[in-house]
Amino acid sequence: MSKNIAAASLRICSLVCTVGLLAACEGDPTPIVTDTQGLNLAPNARSGSGLSAVPNDYRLGPNDRTRITVFGQPNLTGEFVLDGGGSVAFPLIGNVNANGMTPRELQQAIAGKLDPDYLRNPSVSVEVLTRRPFYVLGEVQKPGNYPYITDITALNAVAMAGGYTYRARTTQYYIKRLDQDGKMVRIVAKPETMIRPGDTLEVRERYF
Repeated sequence: MSKNIAAASLRICSLVCTVGLLAACEGDPTPIVTDTQGLNLAPNARSGSGLSAVPNDYRLGPNDRTRITVFGQPNLTGEFVLDGGGSVAFPLIGNVNANGMTPRELQQAIAGKLDPDYLRNPSVSVEVLTRRPFYVLGEVQKPGNYPYITDITALNAVAMAGGYTYRARTTQYYIKRLDQDGKMVRIVAKPETMIRPGDTLEVRERYF
């Protein structure tokens, strides 16, 4: 008898969780990613100086601030911010769509546009100075955008946004982010899930 009761309770819990998930997603067509593999890994490494290092596979996006250096060309060297579409306006060659590129890919794109019309075999480097902000929405005290901090978790992000409202669901969130194919997905996240630049953290209302 006790085994039957336990099995029935398990089925009820599973049903409740499924209903809650569907209710939370109602009205939002963004695909949900339930595979959380790798979500809790820090996206950045710490350098020996204590400063955060941007990983080699970091993908550039709107509002990232970069320093682009063309060696031997001070007039082509400076700080550049990607616009809302992810493009960077660069002297001589105009707008370069850097959205989704790694810094190395942007280096190659700029060098390719400079050579041979403007410079012969230019040496270009791209450094990310400031990564784009992340966003916290929903049941928090101060929803809005916040500057990205290395190794910040969903729980840390909620704290930056002033903490929960009394209606907040505090054990599970959703994160909207671009996947590797550039498509927007919604990820079922936990308090310890790492936030990435450009993420939107949604704190949902709990069910009473």
